[in-house]
Amino acid sequence: MKIYNFLDNDDVQVVARQGVFQVIEWKRDLSVSYGGATAAYFASEMNVRRRQVVCTLDGRMGVTLQAGAMQWTVGHIESTTGVKGVGDLIGKMARGAVTKESAIKPEYVGAGVVVLEPTYRHILLLDPMHLGGSMTVNDGLFYACESSIQQKAVMVSRPSAMVAGGEGLFNLALSGQGAVALESPVPAGELVTIDLENEELKVDGNFAIAWTTSLQFTVERSGKTLIGSAVNGEGLVNVYRGSGRVLLAPVAAPTFNVNAGTGSV
Repeated sequence: MKIYNFLDNDDVQVVARQGVFQVIEWKRDLSVSYGGATAAYFASEMNVRRRQVVCTLDGRMGVTLQAGAMQWTVGHIESTTGVKGVGDLIGKMARGAVTKESAIKPEYVGAGVVVLEPTYRHILLLDPMHLGGSMTVNDGLFYACESSIQQKAVMVSRPSAMVAGGEGLFNLALSGQGAVALESPVPAGELVTIDLENEELKVDGNFAIAWTTSLQFTVERSGKTLIGSAVNGEGLVNVYRGSGRVLLAPVAAPTFNVNAGTGSV
């Protein structure tokens, strides 16, 4: 199997590697029309570029993808639903319903290459072991993971989170050793990492990308009373308590509207 004019293309650069994943970035978009060339040029100068995840499989490790993320495969690659019985199907459907992720995420196994759809979002490659062995991710950020990663739905500590800005009652937790690919509104270089040791972090807004699952996540009033919250103008804040790590995207919330594959904002 040989692939030409892809990773060896002059306009392609590999910007990250971890596990079976490589993240490539298209430095220039030569497919734009005459009318869009100026906008595309300045977008590229501001690091607004198409990115893709390339998964190189050797027959031992597979990958699980968000539904619809695959663009093309080559080699001896097979796609499965990853469902291991009726009980597993029910569990995955329930998890998908509460975490806003696709209920059935296809798994690709074999020897070859799997290439994901292009996206203008930034791709973060993380290992749950760097967040205490299990990390919880914000809604809609999951893109792909190695098959060694386990997934489950975790409930926030207080039902009041249902009415907070952008947060739901459940989030997706990823555990185990392996690589995870997340779509992020900011590059890795803009992420703020906060390590807590029996402390608390309060965030006014939906800016957390991922956090250690063992942290207690709640949504609370910023003041001790309703009047106090109204006076200080903050209202509800997201609170993370305990010992663990939080990754924040302080300049852009994860819920901004970008469609993977189309690059529309």
